[in-house]
Amino acid sequence: MRKRRLSRSFYARDTLTVAEELIGKVLVHASPEAKMAGRIVEVEAYVGQDDPACHAARGRTQRNAVMFGPAGYSYVYFIYGMYYCLNVVTEHEGFAAAVLIRAAEPLEGESLMQEYSPKLKRDKLLAGPGRLCRSMGITREHNGLDLLGTALYFEDRAADPTQVVRTPRIGIRVGTRRNWRFCDPESSALSRPIRNTT
Repeated sequence: MRKRRLSRSFYARDTLTVAEELIGKVLVHASPEAKMAGRIVEVEAYVGQDDPACHAARGRTQRNAVMFGPAGYSYVYFIYGMYYCLNVVTEHEGFAAAVLIRAAEPLEGESLMQEYSPKLKRDKLLAGPGRLCRSMGITREHNGLDLLGTALYFEDRAADPTQVVRTPRIGIRVGTRRNWRFCDPESSALSRPIRNTT
């Protein structure tokens, strides 16, 4: 199987384009315990300070500073006092935008994922941004990592979906009418069923 690491130029583009093209790509976490990988099947885009659901909507803070940096870096944040969420920084330095990785299908390191999330079935191990981070051992320590490095990165393994659908983003209260959630409709690992597609 062909494996090609995604380049900086992949991320340094329009956020919606990056989000759509991340479907089918592979997230890899080369942890000290084992290498884990998952095929991405669901993401959401968050674009700039004009997007009310974007963390940058109220300006730059210590928490969201990495979003304003160069493309191709990880933005990991903690929510609800219990979940980490992994985002990929996009576009150009000074413009805050990112793609949230919402769900993936396990490809490698499934036994370790199962140790991290022993109560979940295989197709639910990475179904949802919080589950994905927990099952792949991604924490706040991974915030601000260069995704061209060796610990956390994305690959093209020629596993593109036959179709990508767009729906409104979920789990938010503002900006809900923007169809910036992208999914592989054939995957059983989506965080929520698909409705209102375009």
